[in-house]
Amino acid sequence: MVPGGAREGYRDGVNVCFFNRSYWPDQAATGQLLTELAQDLVSGYGCNVSVVAGRALHAAGSLAVAEAAGRGEGGWLVTRETREGVRILRANGTAFGRRRFVGRAANYLTYFTSAMAASGQIGPQDVVVSLTDPPILGLAAMRAARKAGARFVFLCEDIFPEVASLLEDFHNTTVNRTLDRINRRLVREADAIVALGDRMKRRLVEEKGAPADRVHVIHNWADCEAIAPGPKDNAFARAHGLHDRFVLMHSGNVGLSQNLDLLIDAADRLRSRERLVIAIVGDGARRGALEAMAAARGLTNIRFFPYQPKELLHESFATADAFLVSLKPGLEGYIVPSKLYGILAAGRPFVAAVDPSCEVAAIATEHACGVVAPPGDRDALVSAISALVDDPAAARRMGENARTAAWRYDRRVAVRQYHALFASLGRPATAA
Repeated sequence: MVPGGAREGYRDGVNVCFFNRSYWPDQAATGQLLTELAQDLVSGYGCNVSVVAGRALHAAGSLAVAEAAGRGEGGWLVTRETREGVRILRANGTAFGRRRFVGRAANYLTYFTSAMAASGQIGPQDVVVSLTDPPILGLAAMRAARKAGARFVFLCEDIFPEVASLLEDFHNTTVNRTLDRINRRLVREADAIVALGDRMKRRLVEEKGAPADRVHVIHNWADCEAIAPGPKDNAFARAHGLHDRFVLMHSGNVGLSQNLDLLIDAADRLRSRERLVIAIVGDGARRGALEAMAAARGLTNIRFFPYQPKELLHESFATADAFLVSLKPGLEGYIVPSKLYGILAAGRPFVAAVDPSCEVAAIATEHACGVVAPPGDRDALVSAISALVDDPAAARRMGENARTAAWRYDRRVAVRQYHALFASLGRPATAA
């Protein structure tokens, strides 16, 4: 061991360890964002970064790549590997399908058990950060922080138990009460809390008892250099006959929080607009049901596409003339849709089918880059979509405003804010 608590072979810098099940090569949004943050802290700020991750459950591309991300050095329960300067402790658990609660629960619990084992292997740290995948993970991270003499940061990607209420196949009052107690304890005992927006901060302070002076608002982000406005007439658009249509796109998780059933109703109401195509790009718990609903109604103006890998995302985004960002009523602040920032970077307007207090609606209004429609209001959603279709010049102006706004939520801005927070909490280790 070298003086100052730094591990031998590590450079000067803040020692940071993240806990989150999703990490490279997993393609879930939180995993992609955490991968970018961890790598940028190493390359841009000289931090010494570790991640206690799980097996990839949403990996795109080669299955061999996904499987390789669990075959590093070490035992079966915890394996070790290094990628882009980040030390990864892979806390291996089950990889059952996520469509049913039993599979999800098994994946969460086995990862949590392995993460507890991995927490004893993280070495000296200045800051330990827990995300919320799974929601009980903060307990393992906080325990690891205390044992390592580190500061504990709770990064609230979602607030529980409110988000757990989305699970249509499982409702349990005892479990929800337990999640609430855990969440309250974590925000009470954390040295710092990160909220993804002002509405989330208010939820944490007013409803969960978080000390206001410990809550820091750092938005999720998009990489404005990697994602930029592109030509609509591109390979993806041509391949699917969308280059000469007005495309309203939902891109990303097709899950329980977005209230996409309403989009099927809107497509039904908008049948007469021959140029309009509603594209749902991605996968998730609700995709099969939505496809069945569209087929039962004989809808030809709504089409489903598979998840697009990150390296091809720019073409699918450029195919869209506008996007939909939606959230079920009452979830504003408990969830902040991260897809918004990629839409801004792509320079496209959006329909914000969310509560007016939601971060998405606030950005749409402040920057004049989207149209707000109250969640669950079919008439308002149809009117908002129609307004964009009928006035392409206004839609283009909104897209230009979106791109301008995107630089406020650029990847480099967010990473700089995280580094400033961690540096203020953690004592940089000194070299030998």
